[in-house]
Amino acid sequence: MNSNRSVSSNSGSFFKRGLTFKPSTSTFVIVLALLNAVLYNWPLLLFSLKNLDGLTLNGLHTLLVVFTVIYLVTTFVLYLLFMVSRRLGKTICVILALANSLAVYFVVSYNVILGTSMIGNILNTQYSESEQFLSPKLVIYFIVLGVIPAWLIIRTSVQKTSRLRLFIYLIITIIVSSTFLWQSQSKWLWIDDHAKQLGGRIMPWSYVGNTIRYKVQQSKENVVQTLLPDATFHSNEKTVVVLVIGESARAENFSLYGYNKPTNPLLTASNVITMKNATSCATYTTAAVKCILSHNDPSGVFSENFEPLPSYLERQGIDVFWRTKNWGEPPIKVASYLDGGDLKANCKGDECDYDGVLLSHLADQIEASDKQKIFVVLHQTGSHGPSYYTKYPKEFEVFKPVCRSVELSNCTQEELINAYDNTILYNDHFLDQLRLTLKSLKNTSSAYLYISDHGESLGENGIYLHGTPYSIAPEQQLKVPFFVWMSPSFIAQRHVSVDKLKARKVNTQANIFHSVMGAFDMDSKIYNKDLDIFRAARQP
Repeated sequence: MNSNRSVSSNSGSFFKRGLTFKPSTSTFVIVLALLNAVLYNWPLLLFSLKNLDGLTLNGLHTLLVVFTVIYLVTTFVLYLLFMVSRRLGKTICVILALANSLAVYFVVSYNVILGTSMIGNILNTQYSESEQFLSPKLVIYFIVLGVIPAWLIIRTSVQKTSRLRLFIYLIITIIVSSTFLWQSQSKWLWIDDHAKQLGGRIMPWSYVGNTIRYKVQQSKENVVQTLLPDATFHSNEKTVVVLVIGESARAENFSLYGYNKPTNPLLTASNVITMKNATSCATYTTAAVKCILSHNDPSGVFSENFEPLPSYLERQGIDVFWRTKNWGEPPIKVASYLDGGDLKANCKGDECDYDGVLLSHLADQIEASDKQKIFVVLHQTGSHGPSYYTKYPKEFEVFKPVCRSVELSNCTQEELINAYDNTILYNDHFLDQLRLTLKSLKNTSSAYLYISDHGESLGENGIYLHGTPYSIAPEQQLKVPFFVWMSPSFIAQRHVSVDKLKARKVNTQANIFHSVMGAFDMDSKIYNKDLDIFRAARQP
């Protein structure tokens, strides 16, 4: 009996020892850097092979340069971490293994690029949207590429190595790698040409570096907003202006822009005006909404942080109501801010779980105001992916069959586009209901402006969703729908020529701020009449 217990104990001890690795710190860093280059950077390898001359000597040389850069950066960071503390180094490695698994999944599944814009898109996504990405494939990636490597790292007993020796190893690595890179200068031209594509796929430094960059940009924006100069009003008619900020709607799928499917039957039958060639200033919500609500271009690195349109109008004595089923707006100061949860509490009907909730009791709120001028912002959830089929009530599932998977590449192109087109069809209904709401207001001139924050990719060139760096973003993410509806009294008060408005050749999100000012007959030092679509279309 004692002998058996001894054998069992020894076996258990051997098993435990067998699962514990005891490399030196330098060996651990080198092995981990090589595994990182292979295990998490194969999407980058596939992209490089696709854009190189195949498996030629020249192509392989370029690939080796790319992976040398990844190896050099990884070993440099790891050596520095382990010089500080072995525990800190292992902890960071575990976190990065888990994060890498998720990052690789999204790069592979949606062909996204983890640049600053995508990081901003991710960090400003609420749980209600992020949970829609959950899938069996994501769980597999997380376990195989995240949990298992993290567990192996935890089980590894890294042996202590002096900081001086680690520093020497680091210097040797830098010298050897830099020498090779210096001798391979001819390959840098190709790398420079594909810098954004490569940089957004390097794990983990794409999302680590761009998260830091995004947070630095965000910290600069979280300063006190500069107040804009006060405005004067040239008239005091009862006026209501509604700004509808769409989500992920691309002009290409609107029949009003020539799409071959009837996605806008109600808008087509109404007096809505289609603004041609409208473009967004960004490919993700946070930056695009800030642009829509800004009086100037806010994208510059040194641009001043001015108060946005809703805050400005509120301060000028206009009643401002912000209603949202989305997020990502800049800091705003308004008397009435209602999100989807607030609105749903008093909502009745089938549309309370969809964008229709934004219209719940809207007429009542407007009519209860004692102000002559009222500005309403309706920020939709719109056509946000990947679960497009959840963004509309069942009766709007007109185009079939539809994609019902968050792994969009598993759906046929027809299924994916049908699901997306149904969101556009529901948006057509939403905007028509808004028109009827405004028409019901007594003794009030009214207008609405609808513009999407950005467009959406639906598998063109293997790209899905949005957030691609602006300079290389496909046109589907940049060309957005822009509509205007005006009541007859509004047209008469502002002396608008509908024909001139329809004839405009180019429009952007920069038109919104100044057009809203024009709609309220406002004037100020910051008012730009050239960006006011109503002023430009004024009758002689």
